[in-house]
Amino acid sequence: MTRSDVFTPAPSKGQAGADPYSIPLDQIDPSDPELFETDTLWGYFERLRKEAPVHYYANEGEHDEFGPFWSVTKYDDIVYVEKHPEIFSSEPAIVIADPDPDFPLKAGFISMDGTRHDDHRKTVQPVSSPRNLKKLEPLSRERAAEILDGLPVGETFDWVDRVSIELTTGMLATMFDFPWEHRRKLTFWSDMTTASDEQLADMGMTRADRETALRECLEVFTKLWKEREGKQTDSLDFVTAMANSAAFEGVSPLDYLGTLILLIVGGNDTTRNSTTGGVLALNEHPDQYEKLRNDLDLIPNMVNEIIRWQTPLAYMRRTAMQDTELGGQRIEKGDRIVLWYVSANRDDTVIERANEFLIDRENSKQHLSFGWGVHFCMGSRLAEMQLRVLWEEIMKRYRLVEVVGKPVRVKSSFVRGFAELPVRVHPW
Repeated sequence: MTRSDVFTPAPSKGQAGADPYSIPLDQIDPSDPELFETDTLWGYFERLRKEAPVHYYANEGEHDEFGPFWSVTKYDDIVYVEKHPEIFSSEPAIVIADPDPDFPLKAGFISMDGTRHDDHRKTVQPVSSPRNLKKLEPLSRERAAEILDGLPVGETFDWVDRVSIELTTGMLATMFDFPWEHRRKLTFWSDMTTASDEQLADMGMTRADRETALRECLEVFTKLWKEREGKQTDSLDFVTAMANSAAFEGVSPLDYLGTLILLIVGGNDTTRNSTTGGVLALNEHPDQYEKLRNDLDLIPNMVNEIIRWQTPLAYMRRTAMQDTELGGQRIEKGDRIVLWYVSANRDDTVIERANEFLIDRENSKQHLSFGWGVHFCMGSRLAEMQLRVLWEEIMKRYRLVEVVGKPVRVKSSFVRGFAELPVRVHPW
């Protein structure tokens, strides 16, 4: 592989080490992945909420490849956008960049509008319905127990790899009825989908490598589709649901792949990164950890607070379908609108004491980590169930999951996640 085959990482914009109030307002780029990698985003979003809640960034620099966009950072403004999909469309993409014209993969039904979105969503929704979750919860508990019982007491290990990935990948394999021995492929495909050009370059990979990986994903799942098409089965899984649905009849390979990727990323990133983020948050707030030890009935409420605090997917994009106005700003047809959930979840004009991690918070479900309206996360209850079960099982075994080193965060402004978290476990 030659150097020209790999993307050269863009130079730092210097925002991560700067005072957020020292940079001219119109030069603030909240999509800078270094802000997320270094966890220095908070002051920038606080400033935008105060001074420019609907903020325009021209994005005209040499390394700003996807063009200008508007940032929406306040809770109520984001809810307004979500309530009006006829004005603010999910097509053509839910990330800031448009689909690659050489490989125009879209994110399944989350990047659709209207009845097509509704029909595709209804096809797969029963797999994560409350009724099916009742069947999945005992299995989730069994796997969580097995993972936790296998952790090395007295040794440092990576929580992300040993617990977060293993737990979420196992559940994904079940929901796809995917070959168990190859389940880590699901994590790989998820990571390849969400990796930025810079992340690919750091791995010594290119967009062509990503396309190769995703075409492998399509090939594997096309085989599973053909095996399950027209067959009655007692199992309730995503592939069987799609293969036997009128809504997916005649679906193009790329649209099928887009739906697969949506379900894989959605099922992977929310739970995986909240699983890690919860451990880190409790270590950073030991008074809350002690509160948990004294009252395990707080676990369901704590799960909601962890998901708010972590905000595993930092934003979603919309595209203006007409000239309109938002937050006193004139929005033109075709403009990109970026809904920063990670900022709305710290909006203290709506969420009381928003910058505090409180496991007994009242109205703990009042967050935007799952979006709002027609695109509200289909797997929200699955994520909540998995996290609740995990913490119930953790607290049976361990007085403390101790963070013993700095977390390694993902360099992405879309997935707010972790690559590593070194920990030690301390039994009761």
